[in-house]
Amino acid sequence: MKANKVLDVNGLACPMPIVKTKKAMNEIETGQVLEVRATDKGAKNDLAAWTKSSGHELLDFKEENGVFIFWIKKG
Repeated sequence: MKANKVLDVNGLACPMPIVKTKKAMNEIETGQVLEVRATDKGAKNDLAAWTKSSGHELLDFKEENGVFIFWIKKG
């Protein structure tokens, strides 16, 4: 999936992946896609919940070699 911006939060623990994702979302335009790469196991539930509550859309998610990759479309 093509992303307009990639955010690497590998090695960061909660709540930093959410904090940095929120900041990165403010830097892209509505309709653009942010790819977030995280290693924190809690990020899976946290980012899914945050995306829904903040009006964005979680387009896809996958786990690859212990890295969680999210594609979030800005609402």
